[in-house]
Amino acid sequence: MERTNELPPAGPLDPSPRLLMGPGPVDVYPRVLHAMSTPMLGQFDPEFTAYMNEIMALYRQIFRTRNHWALLVNGTARAGIECCLTSIVSPGDVILVPIFGRFGHLLKEIGERVGADVRTIEVEWGQVFDPASVEAAIREHRPKLVACVQGDTSTTMAQPLDEIGKICRKLDVLLYVDATATICGMPLEVDDWCIDAVSVGLQKCMSGPPGTSPITFNERVVEVVNRRKKIEGGIRPTDAIDGDGPVIRSNYFDLAMLMDYWSEQRLNHHTESTSMLYAARECARVILEEGLKAGYARHALASQSLRAGLEAMGLELFGEPTNRMPNVTGVVIPEAISDGEKVRRAMLLDFGIEIGTSFGPLHGKIWRIGTMGYVCRKANILRCLASLEAVLRRHGLAVAPGAGVDAAYAVYDAA
Repeated sequence: MERTNELPPAGPLDPSPRLLMGPGPVDVYPRVLHAMSTPMLGQFDPEFTAYMNEIMALYRQIFRTRNHWALLVNGTARAGIECCLTSIVSPGDVILVPIFGRFGHLLKEIGERVGADVRTIEVEWGQVFDPASVEAAIREHRPKLVACVQGDTSTTMAQPLDEIGKICRKLDVLLYVDATATICGMPLEVDDWCIDAVSVGLQKCMSGPPGTSPITFNERVVEVVNRRKKIEGGIRPTDAIDGDGPVIRSNYFDLAMLMDYWSEQRLNHHTESTSMLYAARECARVILEEGLKAGYARHALASQSLRAGLEAMGLELFGEPTNRMPNVTGVVIPEAISDGEKVRRAMLLDFGIEIGTSFGPLHGKIWRIGTMGYVCRKANILRCLASLEAVLRRHGLAVAPGAGVDAAYAVYDAA
């Protein structure tokens, strides 16, 4: 009998061309795409292990750290978060999570799943924390770890960290930071800001594909993790000595075993994602060739020009101005626009430009426009503003023709 419920054969992969100007992922550097198409190597081939060593050296520069450990956790940015929290936090440990957007709630969720006693402090979405309030919460709750987001794309706000890191160090508390949304788009000084562990992703200001998570951590973290060390049977050396702490509950996200894999021991843990390692390596090379400070300046200039254009069009920017991220802009959806999703859909289908919506209390209230990495160029800013103007006018909003583009030009001309 002929089967009728089968899907038709899949055709060639041919995604529509898009300009990704949402909160991530964004367009990938062409050099990174090329690197991902290069041949496979075995994970213990000396050429491949040399690339692993190069990754560690490159990411020390990206993270602005002298930490020995800077490595990749295979999986999206969330894999890096889970690896850090699962390996550092033992069941029953008190951790403090300052929440100023969706991704603070994610840190709380992961902390609870690993058995931590999670304490939180919160501010209204669109604001960030005064360091004194974080210090007061640390003194009240006495956590082992503070887990914080640097930039939360859901609110487009960036939390200043330099004082918080120094407070944590003074009070002998570990500080973990998720810097996925900000790495290479704004300063992150891991050593100078006394940050103990950081995880990121490639898919935002680094303009790589999602799929691997660079992390770095210092010797304070190494000491905690090694107390929980247990090497799995089958690869366990005869002279292995386990730590005396509670075992890390995830095998895949076991930072102690990952350190052995990335060390000269090359003790097998998993098969490294070859193409993603190539991508991470090339992302770092592109960024360091431009220079971190030059990259920060490019992101800042793009956001300034975009925001000038948006305000010239009569649109309101979201959030506390002082602490807006320099690579994602929140735009309050005008009351005259009854359905913000129709505007996003028109931008995508008519102009090939993706912009974002938001979550939770901001869902349907703001659009989020990203100016990140390879996307962060003058031509794209002007194209986005011109397209948004056309769409808004078609949806009944009175916008002065050309005002947005002219304002953006003025910012670029003055730079």
